[in-house]
Amino acid sequence: MVTRTKAHALRLLAVLAARIRSAAVEVDDIVSALAKSMSLKLRLYVAGGGPNSARAITNIKAICAEHFSTGHSLEIVDLLKYPQRGVDDHIIVTPTLLKLSPKPSGRVIGTLTDTMQVLMVLERR
Repeated sequence: MVTRTKAHALRLLAVLAARIRSAAVEVDDIVSALAKSMSLKLRLYVAGGGPNSARAITNIKAICAEHFSTGHSLEIVDLLKYPQRGVDDHIIVTPTLLKLSPKPSGRVIGTLTDTMQVLMVLERR
């Protein structure tokens, strides 16, 4: 009788362990999806491949790699190729970096050499 109870208990434990593992995977998926939806979304407007554009691209990529290595997306828009995009986002000077999400949105104009200024705009919540 004791052996039968132990076997039954072991089966129950195995079933519970499988359910816990399954639930843990679901929780991980939910957390991952939530983190992705709240990730930093940036758009950098440049004008061609001039020195200011190149410097801004290099600087924002370095800042993102160092401070936001996971959970960010960066879109680079060349206004010489897509001028309407700049009109839509009210861009009057390049380079201009837009923080699209999470809110509040933000904007930094210039070559992004002042890392602290860029981080202050990007990390505002």
